[in-house]
Order: sequence, then structure tokens, then C-alpha cells
Amino acid sequence: MNILITSAGQRVSLVRAFQKELKKLYPGAKVFTTDMCPQMSAACHVSDQYFQVKRVTDYGYIDDLLLLCEKNRIRMVVPTIDTELLVLAQNKPRFDEQGIHVIISSPAFVAQCRDKRKIHCFFQQKGIPVPETIEKSNPRFPLFIKPYDGSLSADNFIIRSASDFTDYHFSNEKLLFMEYIDKTEYDEYTVDMYYDKQHAVKCIIPRRRLLVRAGEINKGVTCKNRIVSFLKEKLGEVGGAIGCLTVQVFMHKVTERIVAIEINPRFGGGFPLSYRAGGNYPLWLIREYFHDKPIPYTEDWEDGMLMLRYDDEVIVHANRD
Repeated sequence: MNILITSAGQRVSLVRAFQKELKKLYPGAKVFTTDMCPQMSAACHVSDQYFQVKRVTDYGYIDDLLLLCEKNRIRMVVPTIDTELLVLAQNKPRFDEQGIHVIISSPAFVAQCRDKRKIHCFFQQKGIPVPETIEKSNPRFPLFIKPYDGSLSADNFIIRSASDFTDYHFSNEKLLFMEYIDKTEYDEYTVDMYYDKQHAVKCIIPRRRLLVRAGEINKGVTCKNRIVSFLKEKLGEVGGAIGCLTVQVFMHKVTERIVAIEINPRFGGGFPLSYRAGGNYPLWLIREYFHDKPIPYTEDWEDGMLMLRYDDEVIVHANRD
């Protein structure tokens, strides 16, 4: 009953959470990791064993990953980065044939999430407000620019006047112009939502983003607020959704208007806060996929838990092996 976390990178806390929960039920089981450069990955060095793999878009990646799983008795694969999601979703049936559970949503849903134009349409169909689209030929200030397929806040711009524009903003066809959500008026949240095999939500944990560094939460706090009931009503069942989804929303500090901007169908970088607060998604995945146990809906998690991240070190000795 071994588990593999792919593209592990710096996700030390996620690896340790899976190790802790897996070993409670299967003391001899292992949590493995992969990375393109595992020697330079902190998470790989804290896992039970790591493997070097090709780039996910390279020919033969899926064949290599399947062989790796078969050789190491891996029964669950947990992806962590955006670029691998669609490839794994499209190849999930090949893993299913070998009794390997890839924790990934359907290809159609993943494709929606990877394109911010499509996910905005999805939100609107569900009755969830999104930032208003602004025509490039008729801008209103301030406005916000972001690519429809971006991540980690790359190529994001706040434009406060016409003088802030560059030729790049108009020549890059991937850039979307939209309403700027003023953070002096709105709080920003990442919401960790757990979906079971039947695509029903079982837990909703909003994390208010107090400080963000390189697109990932650095300081945050859990909040039991209107977002929980709102998303339970609007996104209680989502066709194709599986496992942990991170939903990005803003909520007005006075009116409590909620505006959604994106969904990442994977574990987010700030998930360790939700895990510590009581959202035991690693254990629920093990129970659901290894034991075929149903997961009940719960709001039994700690409100107001504060996470303050800091830089730590993983030291690797030259003679480790």
C-alpha cells in the first residue's frame, strides 16, 4: 500500500503528512517521491525513497511512471503541480488497469481548471460571481492582468493608469484583462475542498491569505465564515472533481460579497494549515481508496488557526548512501 507523490519539490509537510497517516494503518508502507532533480528536492530527501523522472511532457513519461509503480508496489499516486495534471488525468485508465489510484479529477474538469476563461464560465454557471472582463480597447482603471493558463502569480500585473501599460500587455494573447479586486476592500482566501469518489464535497476549509510569497501562502489563518456555506451550496457536487481542490476566492470585508477567480485541482502549497486544523485529507484518501470507506461531510476543524511559515533546512550528507 505504498504511495507516490510526484513533482515533490519543496512539499516537505505534505510528504510528512502522508507518511504519518499511512504508517498508522500500514506500518511497513512507504511514501515515495519523484522529481526531475530529486537530489535538489527537500521533499525527496524526507520521503522514504525518491526516484528521478523525465519532464512530464517528455515521451515515455507515463510508461516510466507505470513501471516505477509496479516495481515498488505503489497503489496511490498524488500529483502536486499544474503541468502534470492533464497528462495524468488523460492516462488515469492505464493506472486503473493496474489497480493504482491516481488522485486526479476527470480530464474535462482539469482542462476547465487549467484555462481561466473556462473556469470563469463554470463559476458563472454555478451562480458564483467572477471578476468582470475588461475590453483591451476600452480599459477602465485600475485593472488586473493575468494569463489564462498561468500559475504561481507569474505574469500578473496591476494596471492603475494607461502609463503602466507596455507593448507586452497587448501582444501576449494569453493575457486576460479583468476587474481589479481591491485588497483594501476584500480579503483573499484559498479554500481546501475535499471531494469523494462520487464527486461530492466532504470538507471545506477557507484559509485567509495574510502574506503571499512567490504566489504561495506564507502566513494564513483558517476561517469558519460565510464561504463555507456558500461553497457548500454552490459546489456541493462537481462532476469529475476528485480529492483535494483549492479554490481561490475574495470576500468583501463589509458586504461579504464572494468573488471566485480559479480552481487548482490538486493539493495547494498551503494545505499543511488545513491538515493541522483537522482536514485530514491524506487519511481520508487512504480510507476511501484502500479501504473503500465512505467519507462523511464534516466541519469539525479548528477555526482561527494561524500558520506562520519560515525557512528551514534539509541537510544531505555526501555519504548518505
